[in-house]
Amino acid sequence: MSTQVHANLTEEQVREISGRLDEPDWLLETRLDALSALSDLDFPDVIQTPGRKWTDLADLDFESFVDPLNAAEEKELVAPDEAVVLPFAEALDEHEELVREHFGSVVDPQTNYLTALSTALFSTGTVVYVPEGVAAEDVKIRTTMNARSLFNYTLVVTEESASVTILERQETGDDVDGARYYSGVVEIDAGENSYVQYGGLQDLSEETYNYQLKHATAGTYATANVIDCNIGSRLTKTSVETSLDGDSSETKIVGAFYGHDEQHFDVDSRVWHNAEHTTADLVTRGVIDDVARSVYEGVQNVGRDAWNTSSYQRENTLMLSDESEADASPKLIINNHDTEASHSATVGQVDKEDLFYMTSRAVPERLAKNMLVEGFFVPVLDEIAVEELREDMESRIRDRLASRTY
Repeated sequence: MSTQVHANLTEEQVREISGRLDEPDWLLETRLDALSALSDLDFPDVIQTPGRKWTDLADLDFESFVDPLNAAEEKELVAPDEAVVLPFAEALDEHEELVREHFGSVVDPQTNYLTALSTALFSTGTVVYVPEGVAAEDVKIRTTMNARSLFNYTLVVTEESASVTILERQETGDDVDGARYYSGVVEIDAGENSYVQYGGLQDLSEETYNYQLKHATAGTYATANVIDCNIGSRLTKTSVETSLDGDSSETKIVGAFYGHDEQHFDVDSRVWHNAEHTTADLVTRGVIDDVARSVYEGVQNVGRDAWNTSSYQRENTLMLSDESEADASPKLIINNHDTEASHSATVGQVDKEDLFYMTSRAVPERLAKNMLVEGFFVPVLDEIAVEELREDMESRIRDRLASRTY
């Protein structure tokens, strides 16, 4: 199925965005190619579970809240001296060849309609580059959206034997009447024997529609770990993907979300085992309350040449109300016999026996339920190596529990 290009997206707008950023011709051409491809591209795949189609983004009225020429944001960057961490426009000025080599090398700009839209219209972004042998800790990126729509792009490149730990946050600032739209694309290219720990915390306003795609590729002996935490937004469609392209490469994908009111979370975790001796661990936990909805899809794809592969997947969702809805669709695709793999998914409510045990020992019911919810997240939070992200997520969970009515 092809898609009709929205009337308020024009070549003149794309040229104006590129001109404001004083971009080289090759990037303008990439933008224009993405724009021209929109009419032939589909929206991201819709997860289907028995009797339900979950998140068809083609139904959104993009014309009402995509305002490409009036983007406004605040960007806060904190980085050690060892790493190059620059706004995208500055990175083009100082490291154009690096950006040109890696831009679009992990996430094809024309993967789907929304990636092409983001490529054509992005106006802000960050480039993180860690040279060979350098260890860089505590890279922090905070993006505050002060407009109706914002398209953000993050590129992470680590050379051989380099390492980096990154925390990236998204939030909303200035009030805007009506719905908003945030789009974030993250490309991570982990070079040979390098280590990347990328953590994202999405805390956008609950009037915001949020689409994000984070994709990492790991070279020989490389590790690419991605953490995806979601608290805010009205609707989130997020996909975290890793391609294990090098011998003995590894990945861990960790997800956590907490939805309430009428929030909707569509969370995907995918790994492609393309080389020998690769290892993947996918761990996601989520809580939903009120009339919130969530769906999870996890895919472990083991290629024909991915001998001696280990791949594990676990997803658990806790429902705090009878009106909430949750589902999960874990998948294994195995194309050779030298593989150790497993997958599991559960959806359930607070255990009545656990609650009875605590209340029978004089713990008030409200406190007991809150303690059980916090405990439910512990296996995921323990996997988060970025200490500040773990603390932020714990704080947001406590805040939401404190505001909950029983």
